[in-house]
Amino acid sequence: MRIFVTGATGFIGQAVVQELLNAGHAVVGLARSDASAAALQAKGVDVIRGSIEDIDVLQQGAAESDGIINLAFNHDFTQFAESVKVEHAAIMAMGDVLAGSNRPLVLASGTLMLPKGELATEDSIADLTSPMNVRASTEQEVATLASRGVRASAIRLSPTVHDDNDHGFIHWITKIARTKGASIYIGEGLNRWPAVHRSDAARLFRLALEKGTAGAKYHAVAEEGVAMKDIAEAIGRAASIPTVSKTFEEASEHFSGGFIVFPVSADNPSSSKKTQKELGWAPTGPTLLNDIEAGLYTQDDGNPAIVAF
Repeated sequence: MRIFVTGATGFIGQAVVQELLNAGHAVVGLARSDASAAALQAKGVDVIRGSIEDIDVLQQGAAESDGIINLAFNHDFTQFAESVKVEHAAIMAMGDVLAGSNRPLVLASGTLMLPKGELATEDSIADLTSPMNVRASTEQEVATLASRGVRASAIRLSPTVHDDNDHGFIHWITKIARTKGASIYIGEGLNRWPAVHRSDAARLFRLALEKGTAGAKYHAVAEEGVAMKDIAEAIGRAASIPTVSKTFEEASEHFSGGFIVFPVSADNPSSSKKTQKELGWAPTGPTLLNDIEAGLYTQDDGNPAIVAF
């Protein structure tokens, strides 16, 4: 198949593109810059120039492809609500082109938007009333598109998709820990995060594209729940700094009053049993603690900086 991928040069997008190519698919990547275009072309990927805000460009890519994987999203949390609106418009524009064709459109979502403190499954419903879950509205489009003859599905990503060059939550938690001289967890640190290696997540996107069911939600979860205390201790060992418990208020100060204290305090255990059974997906990548202790998040110049969220 000829697959149109947005966010093709991002952290997850790069792995998805390579996974598709390895499986024999042709790939068309959306590229905003000359550098991104060159990187894709070097892999044998066709390029469409533009951004996630260029509706005409997105519809061109959709019209010329057998399926779509949408990974483009602006992760600047100071513009989060606006970024969600842009994503929504892009999805609907591409969905309009695919309507009635039964062609696949695979979207990215997240397990953090599901109810906390219980084992979330693929059948769990996101809490749309929470201001923290504004992006969960994307999942509503899956059902809308499915009703219009699009084989749309959503991949709920674990809060940490880990691998070399990851600049997500674990990266920033580690940066701040090294700056402050301590790796922290909140309370007893028993709250849990699911986790998945980037290679496993990429394979799941391909499988959902190839044989996913219209309207389905799939979980990119290899580990159901890694305790935040264990994560903090692994970071402490890798960075050679102490690990300490903090109250929520102290943790907020540690993270400079930023957004990150909310996901760090979340208890988000999640299952992927249904996903594994339906798509034949079996995670094989390294564990999160393996990657942390291997030094993937401390391989820099040794001068971490505080980041404002």
